[in-house]
Amino acid sequence: MLHRPLALLFDLDGTLADSIALLLASFHHTFAAHRPDFTPPDQEWIAGIGTPLITQMRQFVPTEDEAQQMILTYREFQRTHHDDMLREFEGVGETLALLKARGHPTGLVTSKSNDLAHRALTWLHLTEHIDVVVGMDSTERHKPDPEPVLHALGVLGATPSEALFLGDSPHDIEAGNAAGVTSVAALWAHSPVRCWKGRPRPTSSSTFVSSRRWSAGWTPPEAPRHHRSNPSAVRVI
Repeated sequence: MLHRPLALLFDLDGTLADSIALLLASFHHTFAAHRPDFTPPDQEWIAGIGTPLITQMRQFVPTEDEAQQMILTYREFQRTHHDDMLREFEGVGETLALLKARGHPTGLVTSKSNDLAHRALTWLHLTEHIDVVVGMDSTERHKPDPEPVLHALGVLGATPSEALFLGDSPHDIEAGNAAGVTSVAALWAHSPVRCWKGRPRPTSSSTFVSSRRWSAGWTPPEAPRHHRSNPSAVRVI
């Protein structure tokens, strides 16, 4: 029996886009402007990447008003320097084009604001390869909650058993696991191994593999065509 191609969902920062320089520069600029006597270590900020910006900021700022003001500063810097500092990982465009040619429906699932998500896709010339964009403004709940993943699948008309979610952070894997899709950990970017401490791990048959280049010959791991008894399974490329 023939099955339609898997629906493929992708995170943005650290998965399709090499954005760590932009994210850290925005972070440093914001704390220098608002809290010059206190800047969290980079790795603590990196650990929160993949969740909404307000969620990250609240971890380090005592009041909601200050957090909101710092977000304004962060986003102003990010928008100003976006095009100069954002890059795609080598091979992303070619790989997505090939996957689309094979008939895979595709979606972007990110905690970035919708306008910046679309701007990133446009700047990286990836828009034509992505069928649906689910950003922070698309859902009430965000990664690691499964709602953004399920929302993307609803738009694509796919079920969790017919889908794969590729992301670089534990928040992506938790969201994918909770949604019931096949979760793939892509660790070629900025998520250090210690970010995964106490978080979902690969099964015994899988290991983390880091690659600095997407391969245009990459074939998505085959997702089981039945309900999985182990929803925490993680496929790793």
